[in-house]
Amino acid sequence: MGKFNKTGKKGIPALNTSSLPDLIFTLLFFFMIVTTMREVTLKVEFRAPQATEVEKLEKKNLVTFIYVGKPTMDLRKKMGSESRIQLNDAFADVSEIQDYITQERASLSEADQPHMTVSLKIDKETQMGIVTDIKQALRQAYALKISYSAAQVDKIE
Repeated sequence: MGKFNKTGKKGIPALNTSSLPDLIFTLLFFFMIVTTMREVTLKVEFRAPQATEVEKLEKKNLVTFIYVGKPTMDLRKKMGSESRIQLNDAFADVSEIQDYITQERASLSEADQPHMTVSLKIDKETQMGIVTDIKQALRQAYALKISYSAAQVDKIE
């Protein structure tokens, strides 16, 4: 008969880490695909007006945004409290809108250029005069597809 010898102590085998890089890269790719970067840092306060008939824009890559509102609290001391126009990450005047639209249109492919839409995100407290000036500048830039951003409500009473 054989003897079982218990004198040799066996240790716990080492942890197999050969698949660890695959797991890390899988997580990395997942977060790269799912995460979206914020394109524009808002420097104006924007409270959307309310509307009952609201439609979502289909192709967001064909939309160019113009933000209008009062500067944020930390910028009010420097910029004042009047409504300002923001194009991308910078404040702008109405005279700069035409060049901005031309530049945004040039960044699109030739097939998508006629489908470019300008979305106006305007604070509900903004005076209508600045909105009219923006619309005139857009007309001069031949940007005739305009949408207004609004918050949807069930019924306005």
